[in-house]
Amino acid sequence: MTPPTYTYKVIRTYPHDPNAFTQGLIYLDGVLYEGTGLNGKSSIRKVALETGKVLQKKDNDYQYFGEGLTQWGPDLIQLTWQSGVAFVWDRTTFQLKKTFKYPGEGWGLTHDGKQLILSDGTPVLRLMDPATFAEKGRLVVLEGRRPVMNINELEWVKGEIWGNIWQQDRIARIDPKTGQVTGWIDLRGLLKPNEMEGTDVLNGIAYDAKADRLFVTGKLWPKLFEVKIVAR
Repeated sequence: MTPPTYTYKVIRTYPHDPNAFTQGLIYLDGVLYEGTGLNGKSSIRKVALETGKVLQKKDNDYQYFGEGLTQWGPDLIQLTWQSGVAFVWDRTTFQLKKTFKYPGEGWGLTHDGKQLILSDGTPVLRLMDPATFAEKGRLVVLEGRRPVMNINELEWVKGEIWGNIWQQDRIARIDPKTGQVTGWIDLRGLLKPNEMEGTDVLNGIAYDAKADRLFVTGKLWPKLFEVKIVAR
């Protein structure tokens, strides 16, 4: 059976730094934390939701291409694309606390409260120990029997894994027990055609669990959107 497709309603629009190559996005304690990519432009940031202003920023060294970002306890954990290194930053001071090594690429990162969930562009999500970064298991993401490629930025939303699909304006809703895609969210049309010049792909999902708000943006996008998911 084909999973249902959902669409969206824009609730609010906020400014977003058009120079931020968004790779990871989370909402916590009233602010956004964002990880950005590109060599020489990678960073972690604390960002004011209402204004898009960068309140705090830590740049990565040039050799690192920043990727997914999540929070674990008092820390932020940031992946890199092809360096095989994850950084653990103190969320308050942005000081580096430690690093982890992992094989293969790093794309997106989230957690379910027990373990980290890492995407690497393949249909396989890796389940990682937050304390050691050791791999504890794997989850193959399927639509029926078809593997789902290019799973990018991840977010844990109401007991599901939500994943951007690279180079597509849609999000997969993934069952964390079976790996099956239970629905697709079609986010085409968020930016107007005249706003798309110089932008890259949709990438960035942040969920405010306390207020049940969902935020999405993209790489080099001038706007961030609060959206409500609705049946098509």
